[in-house]
Amino acid sequence: MEDITLVISYFSYLLPAIVVGLVAYYFFKGHTANEEGRRRYLIQKEAQKKVLPIRLQAYERLTLLLERIDPNKLLLRVRPHSNDLQKYESLLIQNIDNEYEHNLSQQIYVSSECWSLITVAKNATIQVLRQSGMNKKVDNSEKLRAFLLNHFMDEETPSHKALLLLKKEVSELF
Repeated sequence: MEDITLVISYFSYLLPAIVVGLVAYYFFKGHTANEEGRRRYLIQKEAQKKVLPIRLQAYERLTLLLERIDPNKLLLRVRPHSNDLQKYESLLIQNIDNEYEHNLSQQIYVSSECWSLITVAKNATIQVLRQSGMNKKVDNSEKLRAFLLNHFMDEETPSHKALLLLKKEVSELF
């Protein structure tokens, strides 16, 4: 009987220590998790300060890309060197490809949806140029320019559609 009393006595001394130990364990576990979350937040906040200007610069460059490959602006900026339709069409496509390739690295700063739409805008613009070059009424570079300018007076350009998404994505940053 004395042994049972002794065990109960030891247990009564140990029980508060076990309870205090468990409370301390859960308190410190919660505290360390909170501190880890706070550290992650501070690191993310510091990284955001450094990354945000770079991302905005990428959006600016992509805006410039879309403006430069917009058919209305491209046709005014790139004038034909000769009356040869094929050479002018190739010159326009080469300008579009050069602008696109110059800005390829910007895709890491924008969403994949946005980059895909920029690529689609580029390809759609090239496709319209090629289809217009195959039109029977278009037989020289000046007629191609006039045809395309008239075509895009009535229709929204692919670049404009991509630019709208780009602006929307930038507005979500703030």
